[in-house]
Amino acid sequence: MNGTKTINKTWAIFLLACVCCFLWGSATPSIKTGYELFHIAQSDTWSIILFAGIRFFIAGLLVVLFESLRNRRPVVPSRDAVPSIVALALAQTIIQYFFFYIGLAHTSGVTGTILSGSGGFLSIILVCFVLRTESVTANKIVGVILGFAGIVIMNISFTGTDSFHFTLLGEGFVLLSQISYALSGIMVKSFSKKYSVTMLSGYQFMLGGLVMAIVGYAAGGRMYMGAGLVGYVLLVYMALISAVAYTLWGTLLKYNPVSRVAIFNFLTPLFGALLSAIFLGEAQEALAANKLIALVLVCVGIYIVNRGPKEIDG
Repeated sequence: MNGTKTINKTWAIFLLACVCCFLWGSATPSIKTGYELFHIAQSDTWSIILFAGIRFFIAGLLVVLFESLRNRRPVVPSRDAVPSIVALALAQTIIQYFFFYIGLAHTSGVTGTILSGSGGFLSIILVCFVLRTESVTANKIVGVILGFAGIVIMNISFTGTDSFHFTLLGEGFVLLSQISYALSGIMVKSFSKKYSVTMLSGYQFMLGGLVMAIVGYAAGGRMYMGAGLVGYVLLVYMALISAVAYTLWGTLLKYNPVSRVAIFNFLTPLFGALLSAIFLGEAQEALAANKLIALVLVCVGIYIVNRGPKEIDG
C-alpha cells in the first residue's frame, strides 16, 4: 500500500520518468552507432528490422529471467493473457518500432529524438478527445498546441531552399511510430488492471522481437557478426533500455492517469538531443535556432499541462 502511495507522488513519477526518458533518449545515438558496428546501411530496411527484432527479443528475455529469479519460480502467462500480450506486441513493439527504426534511419538523431517526444502529446489527445477516459482541460489543449507548434518549427529550414522539411519515410514514419506508442500506453493501462506489468512487458517484447527478427531475416536482412565486444555490449545495453524503461513506464501508467505520466515525455527529446550532440557529432544541429525554439515550446507546453486543471468537458 505504501508503495502504491509513493508511486502516485509527483516527485516519484518525475524520478522514475527521468530514468525512463534518459534511457529512451540514449537509444537514438545507440541505434545509429549500432548500424555502423553491425554494418547495416540506412537504406537496408530488412536488416534494420532484423537488428531491432534481436534487440527486443533479448529485452523480453531479460525481463522474464529477472522476474522469474525475483519470484523464485518461472513467470509463465496464463492462457487468457495471451490475447493481451499479442495486442501489446503489435502496438508497442512490431508496429511502433517498424516505423521508428526506418524513420530514424532517414532523419538525424536530434530530429528523430525530438519527434519521439510527441508520443506524450498524442497520448493526451487520445485519452481526452478520442477515448474520453480523462477530462479535457484548457491547460491540456494549450499544451498540446504548443507541443505540435514545436514539432512544426523544428522542421523548418532557415538556411536551405525548402522552407519546410518533412518526408514520409523519415519524420513521417517517426510520427506514425509515436501514434502506435500512444495507443500501447493506453493498452498497458487497461491490461495492467488484470495482469502483471512485468509479465506483459517481457512476453510482448519476446513475441514482438521474434516476429521482427524472423520477418527481417526472411526478407533478406543480415547483420555483420564480427562487431566485437563493443558491438555486443551495445546490443545488450539497447536491450536493457527497453527492458528497464518500458517496465518502469508501465508501472507508472498502472497507478497514475495516462496524461499525468505522458507529459513527462519532454525529457526524452531533451536527453536525446544532448546525447546525440555528444555521441553523433550533431552539436551544430542540436544548437540550431529552430531546434532550441522547439525544445522551449515543448517544455512550456508540458509545464502548462502539468499545472492545476481548469476543466472544460468531462
